[in-house]
Amino acid sequence: MESTNYGKKIRAYRKLKGYTQEEFAKQVGLSVSMLGEVERGNRLPNDTMLEQMARVLNISKFQLL
Repeated sequence: MESTNYGKKIRAYRKLKGYTQEEFAKQVGLSVSMLGEVERGNRLPNDTMLEQMARVLNISKFQLL
């Protein structure tokens, strides 16, 4: 499932950069529950979410794709 791949990459980069779910969600402007849904693959991130996540992680959006 495509959304699972997004979630795994987002979680891996978040952990690599040392963010907890709470810290990362706050930086990105999401609730922790919504971030959890994305990381578990239950929700696809929209383009704006991907851009925010990439900005906070200091990576390109395409690295999350």
